[in-house]
Amino acid sequence: QVQLAESGGGLVQAGGSLRLSCAFSGRTFRSHAMGWFRQAPGKEREFVAGISISGGNTYYADYVKGRFTISRENAKNTVYLQMNSLKPEDTAVYYCAAELAAVPGTQRWEYDYWGQGTQVTVSS
Repeated sequence: QVQLAESGGGLVQAGGSLRLSCAFSGRTFRSHAMGWFRQAPGKEREFVAGISISGGNTYYADYVKGRFTISRENAKNTVYLQMNSLKPEDTAVYYCAAELAAVPGTQRWEYDYWGQGTQVTVSS
């Protein structure tokens, strides 16, 4: 069974940066495309970014494009989300997700495994 453990969340001022990490265990990391989603209070969980199994293809939601960067280190079974120029509207619980596929989807139902989430709060 796959386990995902996010870390790196916290409180940051608007304009600041955070880097989230997600440690993958239990299966072959290189066989799974990875994604980050987020959920703000009272809102649906939404796609943020995804990365292919090789790391060569990345995908971003329009609202984070140019500010966030997803990457992965297959040797460490870890995926990252570098978040720069943070805005108060980025405040949410951020979830790591894994999909047994070469290319990541952008819909929740496409993912097979989920982490517990890490809180990111951006103050104005």
